[in-house]
Amino acid sequence: MGSSTDNLKGFVLALLSSGFIGASFIIKKKGLRRAAAASGVRAGVGGYSYLLEPLWWTGLITMIVGEVANFVAYAFAPAVLVTPLGALSIIVSAVLAHFILQEKLPALGILGCVMCIAGSVVIVIHAPEERAITSVQEIWNMATQTAFLLYVASVIVIVFVLVFHFAPLYGNSNVLIFTGICSLMGSLSVMSVKALGTSLKLTFEGTNQLIYPQTWYFMLVVLTCVITQMNYLNKALDTFNTAIVSPIYYVMFTTLTIIASVIMFKDWDGQSLGSIVSEICGFVVVLSGTILLHVTKDFDRNASRSLYAPLSPSLTTRLCSGNGEMLKHVVEDAAYPEDACLRRQGLY
Repeated sequence: MGSSTDNLKGFVLALLSSGFIGASFIIKKKGLRRAAAASGVRAGVGGYSYLLEPLWWTGLITMIVGEVANFVAYAFAPAVLVTPLGALSIIVSAVLAHFILQEKLPALGILGCVMCIAGSVVIVIHAPEERAITSVQEIWNMATQTAFLLYVASVIVIVFVLVFHFAPLYGNSNVLIFTGICSLMGSLSVMSVKALGTSLKLTFEGTNQLIYPQTWYFMLVVLTCVITQMNYLNKALDTFNTAIVSPIYYVMFTTLTIIASVIMFKDWDGQSLGSIVSEICGFVVVLSGTILLHVTKDFDRNASRSLYAPLSPSLTTRLCSGNGEMLKHVVEDAAYPEDACLRRQGLY
């Protein structure tokens, strides 16, 4: 019964996370516009007046709250449930942009939203129950089992080959190089985030896990993986159109995260074949809806766009995060706001 309750808590937290993060894009966008209107200098051409705009800070705080909720969700529910639900933030952004920023949501975009919701419902219904974990040593034993160590070793070897051999040669011409590095490291960072979140949850419940070195090791892995992801994600976004990067990153990151979670936490042990197939089908539907929604919004921007037309939020930023990279959002707003961001994304 406790596992079902934990799953429900994780589900609710993941929904809240998507709601807060999706809304934060709209709030920050309105803050950027208001600051530009007041100062006459847009952020994209060197203006920093948005730092004095309370609405922008409200959006940033909303995003941080959403990322914290996402972090905590991993402590309660399996990654198989939490990770795909991150796509719902796109729906929140799209719907709010439609009503608040007067950005028309195309009919195919609406279909994409419905597909995301339908796929998420299927995943939630068939999601495995979270295993009861009593200590960080238990998680450490899962992380050091042969199967997962082989996965980690494979990831590290592939990342090193991509970074030192393929990236210098093909990084600027093949979108799979940078996104592959991000996705592989992302799967490890989610496992570490889940381990760290569970340790903190047990600590708050009265069983101190901070005295164990494993807790701090997981924290170090989280920082290492997230910094690597941020670096290569920015490289990918600087080099390729976001409309290409986002769907590829989403499918690779989410697929690898689910594989890593199934290996480490044995998410599918005890589940029927029907439930597993249903979860996979739900994920494919969410993926298809995400791509459809994103592509139709890009197509709509291409069809009608002027320099000062209403700008939609960078919906892909959430997809390219998925597991608590709130630092990237802070950096993006300062370094790639509005116009610079649009140039970086290929001007759609």
